Amino acid sequence: MGEGSGILVLKRLSDAIQAGDKIYAVVKGIGSSSDGKGKGITAPNPDGQVLAIQRALESADYNPDELQFIEAHGTATRVGDVAEVETLHKVFTPGKIAQRSIVLGSVKSQIGHLKSAAAAASLIKTSLAIYNGVIPPTINLETSNPRIEWENSPFKVNTAKMDWPETDVRKAGVSS
Repeated sequence: MGEGSGILVLKRLSDAIQAGDKIYAVVKGIGSSSDGKGKGITAPNPDGQVLAIQRALESADYNPDELQFIEAHGTATRVGDVAEVETLHKVFTPGKIAQRSIVLGSVKSQIGHLKSAAAAASLIKTSLAIYNGVIPPTINLETSNPRIEWENSPFKVNTAKMDWPETDVRKAGVSS
């Protein structure tokens, strides 16, 4: 667990440009879903998660292979991490997207789970990563969950700070 809060100022892009504001990132789309009936409020339901991710990509008008980084919810739990990566694999299909081409990280490795502020922390981290062109490391990862198949995955977890991959436009997703 961690403690914290986050404040984000969101404006229409045209208004921010007109006001001369510093723009860290642009939110192109959002997606949500109710997991509905499941094992409980803290148990992940992959069907609902897939729908939320698909809706976010559709809203942004992005294909899954256009993203270079995904800020995962990642709580370092045996069940949660496996469910999240399996869910991501349903949308970011291994074999259709280049192996290890999308960096997967979670701010929770640096600051813990902020509960109600977790989404704000993830969006702030991702916005700063886009703005600065640097993807922060996922720290404290010594042994990957053996139930996650990384070999054929389009994802890789960076354990050291890395420059954003070369691209014309930096694109990321945030799962909260």
